[in-house]
Amino acid sequence: QVQLVESGGGLVQAGGSLRLSCVVSGSIFSINNMDWYRQAPGKQRELVAAITSGGSTNYANSVKGRFTISRDNAKNTVYLQMNSLKPEDTATYYCNVDIRRYGTDYTAYWGKGTLVTVSS
Repeated sequence: QVQLVESGGGLVQAGGSLRLSCVVSGSIFSINNMDWYRQAPGKQRELVAAITSGGSTNYANSVKGRFTISRDNAKNTVYLQMNSLKPEDTATYYCNVDIRRYGTDYTAYWGKGTLVTVSS
């Protein structure tokens, strides 16, 4: 069984910062891409940031220069440092991780999400 648990969300004023974490646990052989998505009320889920197993990163234009994705492979954890937060960043943030379990191919797993609310 595999579990993804996000943490670090909360209420912050515009201009503030938060750091999200997503810890992967369970019977895991290897982890490939680790991504952060977000979904605001009434909107589609969108990719915020992605990081490959080699450390290459990609960001949505709306967060470039403000958000930083990183990973700690020894801890099976992906982080999202969010600075200069804006009210439009308000959303539930989800991690999505490509995981290969023993004897299987890679499968994408989702966390349950952590709510980020940015007040103006």
